[in-house]
Amino acid sequence: MAQPMRARYSDTGIAAVLADDRLLARFDAIRAEFTVPEAFPPEVLAEADQIAGAPMEWPERDETAVPFLTIDPPGSMDLDQAVHIERAEGGFRVRYAIAYLPAFVAPGGAIDGEAHRRGQTIYAPDERTPLHPPQVSENAASLLPDQVRAAYVWDMHVKDDGEGDQKTVYRALVRSVDRFDYEQVQAMIDAGTDDDRVALLKEVGERRITFEQRRGGASLPMPEQQVTQDEAGKFVLGFRPPLPAEEWNAQISLMTGMAAAELMVEARTGILRTLPAPDEQAVERFRRQAKTLGVQWQEGESYGAFLRRLDRTNPHHLALIYDATGLFRGSGYVAFDGEVPPAPEHGALASTYAHVTAPLRRLVDRFGLAIAEALAAGRPVPKWVRSGIGVLPEIMAATGRTASGVERACTDAVEAAVLSQYVGDTFDAVVVDQGQKGAWLLQLTDPAVVAHAGTEVKVAVGDLVAARLTEADVTAGVVRFHITARKGAVPAPAGVPASPEDPLAPPA
Repeated sequence: MAQPMRARYSDTGIAAVLADDRLLARFDAIRAEFTVPEAFPPEVLAEADQIAGAPMEWPERDETAVPFLTIDPPGSMDLDQAVHIERAEGGFRVRYAIAYLPAFVAPGGAIDGEAHRRGQTIYAPDERTPLHPPQVSENAASLLPDQVRAAYVWDMHVKDDGEGDQKTVYRALVRSVDRFDYEQVQAMIDAGTDDDRVALLKEVGERRITFEQRRGGASLPMPEQQVTQDEAGKFVLGFRPPLPAEEWNAQISLMTGMAAAELMVEARTGILRTLPAPDEQAVERFRRQAKTLGVQWQEGESYGAFLRRLDRTNPHHLALIYDATGLFRGSGYVAFDGEVPPAPEHGALASTYAHVTAPLRRLVDRFGLAIAEALAAGRPVPKWVRSGIGVLPEIMAATGRTASGVERACTDAVEAAVLSQYVGDTFDAVVVDQGQKGAWLLQLTDPAVVAHAGTEVKVAVGDLVAARLTEADVTAGVVRFHITARKGAVPAPAGVPASPEDPLAPPA
């Protein structure tokens, strides 16, 4: 029997709750509702046991002298990537090692068939449902420290201005010598580390961000609502702004995906991650929303640069961040062989892009990596890849809906659990969007909750309001509020002017 549920508030906008049987049962019900796979079939585990001890192939090239390092969330065992950065003439040399799954997954075998059924790893607060058996994903193929592993090694040159001008990828043996998490890397950089492998992550990451802005790309500073489980067994709910180190590391991954896409487009064979660019009407509507909220969009300022200026702690900026999520819709995958598709770009990145950096957690990456390595080596793309990419867009779309549905439903359940003992209480919230049927979308900061609310009070997006909690049902995962009063705008953070158009704004 789990301990009774107890919630607490903190001064950092975080709430935690001990799981009781209702919450754990809700997680199980969500997995059943979305038909999330359960245990691996015996034949898959048997094949994994056999192949983990005797890989099917092993690269001849030896790069184990390169001191790679990994950067992942604490406790992660399925380590897809390891990085090494050093200075080079005219810029930087970036080597990015990615787990080499063809050594452990036989085309048409039991593991391969199950991976096609699962598509990707599914995450829930109490457990995760992996794409591959743990003997492979958390052991034999994982780039764990001080272990010789097979990898695809991307070898890329980045100019001082952030643009990549050389790239190749090859199979090699590698050894990671350090395992860090994001907080450790951030602390090392903030302290002025003399480890160039870490210090240069910031230099390259910042140059790539600048290059992204020049391209016209955009990174949305969306506050991440996250549910984690701490050492005491509590499910912790919070808004966690990403550390700069996470974004610098993500830029390395994005650069690798762009390099892979360039190879595929040049050869007219591959599978791309696509996203339509917003149409002019959507961008103009967003500009009007910014003006209405009193947030200045400077003449000539790019969409990406404007987003980077937005402050998550300012209610009007926060409302714009939520509104910006509606500009980009229709992400997907497109496979091609012989002709490049008519709309190959990823609109938010302002570039072509392919998923190739997480093969332990996404099915499509195994295929994309095999294509890119064959093209770089001047060899034919393997038959199992060429014949298999056509079904991947549908598999990834379906399992992507499952992954996002499970994550949202589990977060709803934790929100209800955190709030269940506070029905009738009133909370401060920011109106971040207008929902359907007269409802409004609210973001609370303490606890970290996003929920819909009804109202008879006249409100607008960007308003600070008082909202009474009317329902928090753990079993159904439902939270409802009712707005009782408009409190106007809060004082803007230093350097960010309050909206001059808000009659309830404090005097300047």
